[in-house]
Amino acid sequence: MRRCLALAGLVLCVMLAWVIPATAQSEGEADSSQPTVLEGTLRLGFDQYFAGVSIAVADQSDRSVGQAVTNAEGQWSVVVPGAGTYTVTLDESTLPEGMGLREGYDATTEVTVAQGASRAVVFAVGEAPKGTPFGERAAQTVFNGLKFGLIIAMSAIGLSLIYGTTGLVNFAHGELVTFGAVIAWYFNSSWGELNLIVAALVTMIVCGMLGAGLESGLFRPLRHRRLGIFQLVVVTIGLSLLGRQVIQLFFGAEPLPYTDFQVQERWEFGPWAVTPRELVTVAVIIAILLAVGLMLQWTRFGKATRAVSDNASLAEVSGINVNRVVLMVWAMGAALAGLGGVFQGLDSDIDPFLGFQLLLLIFAGVELGGLGTAFGALAGSLIIGMSTEVSTLWISPELKFVVPLAALIGVLLLRPQGLFGIKARVG
Repeated sequence: MRRCLALAGLVLCVMLAWVIPATAQSEGEADSSQPTVLEGTLRLGFDQYFAGVSIAVADQSDRSVGQAVTNAEGQWSVVVPGAGTYTVTLDESTLPEGMGLREGYDATTEVTVAQGASRAVVFAVGEAPKGTPFGERAAQTVFNGLKFGLIIAMSAIGLSLIYGTTGLVNFAHGELVTFGAVIAWYFNSSWGELNLIVAALVTMIVCGMLGAGLESGLFRPLRHRRLGIFQLVVVTIGLSLLGRQVIQLFFGAEPLPYTDFQVQERWEFGPWAVTPRELVTVAVIIAILLAVGLMLQWTRFGKATRAVSDNASLAEVSGINVNRVVLMVWAMGAALAGLGGVFQGLDSDIDPFLGFQLLLLIFAGVELGGLGTAFGALAGSLIIGMSTEVSTLWISPELKFVVPLAALIGVLLLRPQGLFGIKARVG
């Protein structure tokens, strides 16, 4: 065990040794020689980009500073003279037919940028095409909901298993998701420029080692000191805050994409229009979740995990090494969370708040399905993901996260233990 921890610490130290010099160099360049840039990406959701849209930038005296046209990935950028406030205008006539700004939003916005910095400019573009039949839009949002729900489930199962075996609600689980996405980005972009598939496999190993290190190096000693669950939850909150700031310090605040699988043609399957990347994402996640389910049902480790989850004291008396089971659960949960971050980063851009933004939905999926049950976490996550995306057929996308949380409140009022939870007497 000590050798494993030493190896995990060595790997993480080597990674930080690679990251810190690169970060320091990039920050130095930004201060001395980087131009001042206004930029943005025009897209609908995570997968539909708008190309050929004209953007104009003017200073406070209405003098033109520059113009840009979005590329195939919806990206544009304009170099401005220096720090100041600028007016950015989108030419609505260049948007695709049937598309427009969302109600209540303007085509002109003012932004302030610092010297040598890059400032992202956001336009609320992307109302559904008026000519698209409701049935086709519904079918597409159902697929998007399935994909989103599977990504949530990938991360939620690890959180549920950790709670089932230790009783700990890990608020730092979102940072494990972000860590996986960021580490995969470094392997894919900087450290050897590995193919994203290879980078994802390496990321699972690194995240698994990190999870094992957290359990054996932090939480197990704290449990041996007889700290209560409340104190341990406070520790996870502190880890969440620390992890988020450290990731932002090294990775930066600007969203970045992976190098591979970014620009792909959409395939038409009846009412569905999907990219090969999306199909592979759904297929791989389903295969992994099936493998996890079979492992929990039929392997010795799976049976031991369920035994520890039911009654840790009785499992230990029966000859099960509870500490080893908890260690493996932490490693597996962290590996699944990291892989979930890779898939979410592939579906959208990677930023330091990626996991934090998903954390509330992960908690909702786990609670809806029933705390401590892997299959409940899967079912709850699918419901959360589906209701989140399907709700956009009737309400604004900015409000879509309200619907699954309202559904969660309703279900818990009627069935507090969740869909797959078991009633238990308290007190």
